Amino acid sequence: MPVSGEAGAGPDEHARTGAPGAGPEAAGPETAATGPETADPAPAAATVLHTLDGGVSWITLNRPEAMNAVTRDQRERVIALLAEASADPAVRAVVLTATGRGFCAGADLRGTPGPARERVPGDVARTIRLGAQRLIAAVLDCEKPVIAAVNGTAAGIGAHLAFACDLVLAADTATFIEVFVRRGLVPDGGGAYLLPRLVGPQRAKELMFFGDALTAADAERLGLVNRTVPAAELEALAKEWAGRLAAGPTRALALTKQLVNASLDGDRGTAFAAEAAAQEINMTTRDANEGVASFVERRPPKYEGR
Repeated sequence: MPVSGEAGAGPDEHARTGAPGAGPEAAGPETAATGPETADPAPAAATVLHTLDGGVSWITLNRPEAMNAVTRDQRERVIALLAEASADPAVRAVVLTATGRGFCAGADLRGTPGPARERVPGDVARTIRLGAQRLIAAVLDCEKPVIAAVNGTAAGIGAHLAFACDLVLAADTATFIEVFVRRGLVPDGGGAYLLPRLVGPQRAKELMFFGDALTAADAERLGLVNRTVPAAELEALAKEWAGRLAAGPTRALALTKQLVNASLDGDRGTAFAAEAAAQEINMTTRDANEGVASFVERRPPKYEGR
C-alpha cells in the first residue's frame, strides 16, 4: 500500500469548506470540548484500507482531505484489524500508515451534534478509556510487530499512535506535535505513559509543555523515530523492514515485544522471571527448533511463524 498519495487540502481550504481535521491546529484530542467524537460518514473500509501482502498486514488511514484525523469508525476498524493480525497465522507483521500529507492529525471531533444530555462527571474519563486508550493498547498488545510509516503530520493521538508502534519510520517531511497544551488540555491516549519511556521525563515534559512541532530529523535524534528517509523512499523502506519481520520467528518476536514492553513497569526479578518463562514457551515452537537445527546444520533458517 502506498504511504503517500494525493496531497490533502490545506488548512485554509478546510476553513472554507467546513471539512473536519484541518491540520494539527484543527485536530483535537479525545477530550475536546466541542462534543463527542465524529462518526465517519464514509464506510470504514474506505477510510481505513487493508491489504495482506507477503505476510504483512497493511493498515492505511485514508481520509487525506482531513489530514487523517481519526473518527470513531476508523478507530474501531484499526482496533479490529490489529486483533485479527494477532489471531491470524498468515499475518506476521503489520504496517500502519496513511495517505496524503498527514499521518494522523488527531481525533476528529467535529461534525456531530452535541451530547443529548448534560455531561456528568465520569463521561470524559469513560470516553478516553473506551476510545483513545483502547486504540493505543491495541497497538501495544498486538502479537505481531507493528511498524509505523509516518508520511506526514502526526499530532495528538496521531503522534501517540506512531509512538506506540514497535518501530517508527518517518518521511523527512513528517512532523510530530503534542498538540494538547495548545487546547489547554492534558495529554491523553497514553502520551504521558509512552513519551517518558521513549525519551525520559525531561524531554517528555518539554514536548508536552510547549506543544512545538518536532521535525522528523529531531524526532530521530531524540529516539522517537528509528529512521528518517526522503518521502519517496518511505514505502520501500517500510516494505523492506516488514518483509524482514515477516520472514522471522513470529512467536519469538511476539514474546520479545511483550518482554520489552513490560520491562519498564516492573523490577528486575519480575523481568528475569518473565524472560525465563518466555524462553520456555518459545522453545515449544517450530521456529525455535528450526533456528537451532539450522545453526547445527550450518544453513540459513526457514521460519514458518509457528
